[in-house]
Amino acid sequence: MSEESDVKVSIVIPVFEEAETIRILLPELVALLREEIQSFEVIVVEDGSKDNTLSVLKELVQRFPEHLRVARHLYNKGNGASLRTGISVARGEIVVTMDADGQHAAKDIISLIELIPPYDLVIGARTVNYRGSWYRGMANRFFNRFSSWLSRREILDLTSGFRAMRRRQVVHFLPLFPNGFSAPTTTTMAFLKAGYNVAFTPIHVHERKSGESKINLWQDGYRFIIIILRMIMLFDPMRIFLPASLILGILGIFAWLAGLIHAQRLVVPNSAILLFSSALITWFLGLISDQVSSSRVQYHGDEHISFLE
Repeated sequence: MSEESDVKVSIVIPVFEEAETIRILLPELVALLREEIQSFEVIVVEDGSKDNTLSVLKELVQRFPEHLRVARHLYNKGNGASLRTGISVARGEIVVTMDADGQHAAKDIISLIELIPPYDLVIGARTVNYRGSWYRGMANRFFNRFSSWLSRREILDLTSGFRAMRRRQVVHFLPLFPNGFSAPTTTTMAFLKAGYNVAFTPIHVHERKSGESKINLWQDGYRFIIIILRMIMLFDPMRIFLPASLILGILGIFAWLAGLIHAQRLVVPNSAILLFSSALITWFLGLISDQVSSSRVQYHGDEHISFLE
């Protein structure tokens, strides 16, 4: 962790073989931030690119030495690992993460950081002119609704990588960051379930200026689901164990009724006994998990309380 400084905002941008986009993006970003923010830094994490991305970054560092910092991975580790590296070396009170592919508008950074405080995490929700493929849009809607049900909070955009957060809060969750594309999912669920204040604000999403998305719908979609379940198990395990126990209990009742109808006498079939036992065991496991979770998790959501004047 870097030492405290007077830097207000740190912009963290993972980069992997995106030389042409960062050649345009970074000067525009620095110019905008100079007008809007007094003290800021831009941290680019070069994730083992094999093209001329590194040479372009060296030129830009010489051009903006007072604002641009570049961290380098010796080989490609993944988007989540890059975010973990960038956030760990950030010096700003607020950390903003964004992509380097040109889809995120630099001007939207201001609307994100304006909400901190009172919020601890502000997510740019892709609800304005989003042009992703239909199947990715459908997958995002499923993830949003599934995570909303598990977290008991409406989530407008679970996987958006464009977000602002308090550095002091997010560093606690860095060990949970996976190396791949599930870091936004991790921070969203972790902040919500730890009791932090989370807001969603609409952002404009532009067409990708170069390259193609590196997210695989099936492989990364499976990882998103695992991350969601993992966060719920860490902070609120009964949200998973209780429904599972109820389902097993209901199936046990149906098995018992089927046995009664088939035997024409009072009998408890083995299948019903197995299902009732599984329901009871699942419920007890949920109670134990909930006790363990309650003893390990510290809630911080009431740190920033506002009063009417």
